[in-house]
Amino acid sequence: MQGENLTIWSFFSLEGFSRYPTLEIVLFVFSLVTYLITLLGNSTLILITVLDPHLQTPMYLFLGNLSFMDICYTSASIPTLLVNLLSSQKTIIFSGCAVQMYLSLAMGSTECVLLAVMAYDRYVAICNPLRYPVIMNRQVCVQMATVSWVTGCLTALLETSFALQTPLCGNLIDHFTCEILAVLKLACTSSLLMDLIMLVVSVLLLPVPMLFICISYVFILSTILRISSAEGRSKAFSTCGAHLTVVILYFGAALSMYLKPSSSSSQEIDKVISLLYGVLTPMLNPIIYSLRNKEVKDAIKKLLGKISLHQTRENL
Repeated sequence: MQGENLTIWSFFSLEGFSRYPTLEIVLFVFSLVTYLITLLGNSTLILITVLDPHLQTPMYLFLGNLSFMDICYTSASIPTLLVNLLSSQKTIIFSGCAVQMYLSLAMGSTECVLLAVMAYDRYVAICNPLRYPVIMNRQVCVQMATVSWVTGCLTALLETSFALQTPLCGNLIDHFTCEILAVLKLACTSSLLMDLIMLVVSVLLLPVPMLFICISYVFILSTILRISSAEGRSKAFSTCGAHLTVVILYFGAALSMYLKPSSSSSQEIDKVISLLYGVLTPMLNPIIYSLRNKEVKDAIKKLLGKISLHQTRENL
């Protein structure tokens, strides 16, 4: 098969980590454990933001959206990875590859925009606290979250559509998922239009949100340093620390993947970065937001208390 027509390929083979068979079992255990923790942690955050009236605030609305994205993002690729790590036939059908590529791009792109929205939320909360309830009212928050989703989903649809229309001269993807850059390496010829789309979307969804976040934190830091009491400064820093940590982890991995020269590292390094980006970061997000957040800790304790009470009543 010469791959002159994309429809020739009804399935793709995923190279994954098959060059390192002894490593596959270790990666299976690591990926399974982190995936289960991701599901548990993010599901818990979504549950408490819905059930606890004290968490019906803009920050937790956005955090609930972030947790849902992390569940969708990991669920798009990790189950396939787990199956392939234990299988000798590491394949995925064309439609499955298309769905996996779209969901990964959509969730990743939406998260980029949402993290910028969350930075604006922290900016208003710290720099303009008296007007915070007016500026960040429920309607505005829902609109901002909706814009994040629409932007991410539409840009992902554009990238996926053009990528899957590109004629491919092979069906062996040197990756553990249908990652768009790995798929485009199979293209028979380079496409200026596809390269331009990838560049424009990458710039709009990575450096632009990062610049917006940096500007927001310049104003936030300036405001915090003017607070006279040490306790006040500490409290203000603690409300931003979790978000800033997530931003550094997320954008650091994303920038290293999508805005680096193509020859600057091997595909094996790309796989490792992609694994950390797609598995570790979604697992750490709920942990980071819970460690120093008294409201989240209290809400989790209440939830566990209700579950324990319900089980006790059932046993009586």
